[in-house]
Amino acid sequence: MTPPPEGRTGGGMNDTPIAPDAADRPVRWIERFPVARDRPLLGAVATLAIVAAAWALRMVADPLLPPGFPYVTFFPAVIVTSFVFGVRLGGVSAIICGLLAWFFFIPPIHAFTITQQSGIALAFYVFVVATDLSLVHWMQAANRQLARERETNRALADTRELLFRELQHRVSNNLQVAAALLSMQKRQLADPGAKAALNEASARLALIGRISRQLYDPSGAAQPVVPFLAELCRDVVEASGRSDIALDVAGDVDLRLQPDAAVPTALIVAEAVANAVEHGFAAERAGRIDIMVGRGPDGSLEVIVRDDGHGLPADFRADTTTSLGLQIATTLARGQSGSFRLHSDTVTTATLTLPSHLLAAEN
Repeated sequence: MTPPPEGRTGGGMNDTPIAPDAADRPVRWIERFPVARDRPLLGAVATLAIVAAAWALRMVADPLLPPGFPYVTFFPAVIVTSFVFGVRLGGVSAIICGLLAWFFFIPPIHAFTITQQSGIALAFYVFVVATDLSLVHWMQAANRQLARERETNRALADTRELLFRELQHRVSNNLQVAAALLSMQKRQLADPGAKAALNEASARLALIGRISRQLYDPSGAAQPVVPFLAELCRDVVEASGRSDIALDVAGDVDLRLQPDAAVPTALIVAEAVANAVEHGFAAERAGRIDIMVGRGPDGSLEVIVRDDGHGLPADFRADTTTSLGLQIATTLARGQSGSFRLHSDTVTTATLTLPSHLLAAEN
């Protein structure tokens, strides 16, 4: 594996993604009521228009209605006004509608006379409109409170996401700094073995930093395996500086990996790809790496990495290899109750098998 360029520490603070502004979010239609709160004149004119329409409709319907229905069109006018323009204008509408009904439709008509019959009718009207206005007021107050709480929750969620992304960003930067320091430190060493060890350590730290940048989901959602590994493996090949190696990642795009398994799985696959680049395509040999992601017969996750490079030595044995990368891959796989196998015939094949419980449940 190739370490990052010496002295390069990764992105700065400006790389941190910014959450969308709350003002850009759509508002539910019911949260828009009451309307025209900042334009009282428009609300007053609209209220008078609704009252006039209710009175005109009641006048038209008067010959068709039996006695005893003076408020049949005024109740809806009060409810609509209070709901659309607020309880204050709803109260104004209720007063005007009550006076119109009293004057035109409660005997004795065309007079504001209090009789037993008109008093009962007016008391009934006051009770009904007061109930309607109270219910509309409580509903709108509750709706405003819910809207405020929802915005508070959105702001908290945005803050949490930004903090999570900033933490991931800083962790990645710190790993890149450590990788760069190791890369600088190897300049002071004369021992080729020590230089190679620091070079490998620097490359692995840089790889973990790149992986942490991809794990940007604060909700803890499962990672889609194919696109996650495709981006990671492209980074590994590009970091090697080889442009003559073709890479293809395919498989079941519905498979999703549990968050806790993402980093070790990514490290294992990255080690397999880096090993293929370093050894399979040594001496500038061009070739191809194919990665297949799918389920095994028992439902387990299988990631198969094939390359058409030089192949393994004839005396290669996985249990006695001194390769640190292969040892790391084998240990990480066992740590997840899985296995990592490497064999060679016409092509070299690395197979990672992980238990099914590390996969998220499919929808």
